[in-house]
Amino acid sequence: MDAKLHWMRRHCAELQVSATTLPLLRGYPESLQSQVHTLITQNRLTEWLLNKYPQAHGIRTDGALYNYVTELKNECMRNADAVSKVAFDSKIHVIQNALGLHSTISRVQGSKLKSKREIKLAAVFKDTPIEFLRMISVHELAHLRIRDHDRAFYQLCLHMEPAYHQLEFDLRVYLTHLALKGVRLWAPSPKS
Repeated sequence: MDAKLHWMRRHCAELQVSATTLPLLRGYPESLQSQVHTLITQNRLTEWLLNKYPQAHGIRTDGALYNYVTELKNECMRNADAVSKVAFDSKIHVIQNALGLHSTISRVQGSKLKSKREIKLAAVFKDTPIEFLRMISVHELAHLRIRDHDRAFYQLCLHMEPAYHQLEFDLRVYLTHLALKGVRLWAPSPKS
């Protein structure tokens, strides 16, 4: 009887893990979801993430983030509109259920209507590897040219970051880890 009870608890725990921790991976093939599920049940997900991405970036301030995103824009999209503001925002994930926001702010200045582009990234990106920060920055920069998430949008993302899809998947795995454990893996780097 004890063995059957143990099996039922373990099986229910596995069902709970798959039902509650993998919604961020829902659009991916079952084989990938299964691999992540195996890492979770074997308690090796943290190890896998830290081996693949050993340290966090050193971008801690909005000014440093603005410089990083502006350099990336100038490198990949010279003719795109300038970005007037880039900032980390601690409210994005909670309010909009997103990781980044791109917006156009229009203001009347004298007799002219001026518009400015702004990018806000979820504060979770302060404590991630540079690869994740680059992936979300590329995503938001691509919105300077293409509003919809269509084929052309993702081709532009791939132009700016050839590993875009892999990085997006790995980020989703990390967010799954956060949902499960509630603990960020990368301590802030002392550089700024």
